[in-house]
Amino acid sequence: MQLKAEPEMAGKVVRCPGCNTKLQIPGDIATLAGLPSPSNLPPPSSGGDGTGTASAPEQSYESTFEAARQQRGGWEETDPCNPNPWVALAIGAVATAAWYGLMFALGHGNYLHDMFIERTWVNYAESFFFFWAIGILWLKGQKLRHQKTALYLDVLPVEIGTEINNENVASFIDNLYALPARLRDSMMVNRIRKGLELFEVRQNNGEVANMMGAQSNIDGARIGGSYSLLKVFLWAIPILGFIGTVMGLSSAIGSINLNTEDMGEIMGSIGKVTSGLGTAFDTTLLGLVLAMLLNFPMNAVVKAEDDNLNNIDAFCNEILLPRLNDGGGIAGGDTGGMMDTLVKAVANAQKEFLVDLNALSKNVKEQVENLDKRAAAHQERVDTEFANALNRMREDMTNAIKDSVKTTTDYTRALSSGIQSLNNVLAQLGEKQVIIHQVKKKGWFSKD
Repeated sequence: MQLKAEPEMAGKVVRCPGCNTKLQIPGDIATLAGLPSPSNLPPPSSGGDGTGTASAPEQSYESTFEAARQQRGGWEETDPCNPNPWVALAIGAVATAAWYGLMFALGHGNYLHDMFIERTWVNYAESFFFFWAIGILWLKGQKLRHQKTALYLDVLPVEIGTEINNENVASFIDNLYALPARLRDSMMVNRIRKGLELFEVRQNNGEVANMMGAQSNIDGARIGGSYSLLKVFLWAIPILGFIGTVMGLSSAIGSINLNTEDMGEIMGSIGKVTSGLGTAFDTTLLGLVLAMLLNFPMNAVVKAEDDNLNNIDAFCNEILLPRLNDGGGIAGGDTGGMMDTLVKAVANAQKEFLVDLNALSKNVKEQVENLDKRAAAHQERVDTEFANALNRMREDMTNAIKDSVKTTTDYTRALSSGIQSLNNVLAQLGEKQVIIHQVKKKGWFSKD
């Protein structure tokens, strides 16, 4: 198994994360090759320019990785950040029992003994929740240590190839399957395996990058959700302290006896009041102190898990993705790959153009249909207005002609009646003699 080591670690003795064996890092290299196990040896050089430095295996590389290929399909992944709550419950119960055994050993009269043992059931519940939360944090620390240990694995050895392409991606995947089962079940190895298997099928760097980003979000959400029970404990412990405060105050107030003149009874009730007040304040004090003590390690584990997730993201973005080569960056003799890339680019551009053209055609068709509807509605309105105007004009002309005919008829009747009257007068005059006398005009100086 190949391991990675920083240059400043050269010459130091470390433990192998795979089998916990002590190893000394060579002083002239930063990559350690140790543990010559036949099933864990890296494959031979396939496209790279380096050679392995492990001991000779007892079986061929071909048979080793042929067996690994037959086991393709991933492996059962354990939860990387959610510990078993029942195991944590057992740890909390044992720790609580040990702590209270120590408190009993202190004896009556000791402040810690009285606080944890003499102050109702609330302090027992607070202590149990506190140690249960500590058990969860301890188990999460073990899982985090396992995740950090997996970061030392050389999951992408340069002996297989300096870049990852469609020819050697299977060898890189087989190298992951050949890692020890305890170490390959980690967030980093699982994410890299999923990315390489997607690259093997799709041959597209963009899809691998998108999948890596989505997987990072999933891991972040999983880590955040693993603190749900701890947040409940962090909320419940001080709440229990306040409940104990209310109980202590209630007990203190209820024990006051002022209906007696016996000083002994009065002093006894005052003692009960003091005991109730002690319970009230001690339960709140214990709850706040335990919540504060729990908050520090919980936030430390949160930060450590976030840093570990950031390291995994940085490795995928800075080491894995730059080494992926889907043929899109070829600029040399591989004209076939370049032509495939150009064909894909043109096909994608044509597809986008057709989609945009279909959308534009749909919009134009909708505009034409709307224009036809508006023209038809306008023509219908014009026809209606013209017909109404014509009807009004015809009615006005008809009424005017009727009025003129009526007026003419009345005038004709009146004229006919006048002519008839004139004829009658003329007829009467024709039967009589009319004498006309001339009257002499008188002058200014006449005598008459």
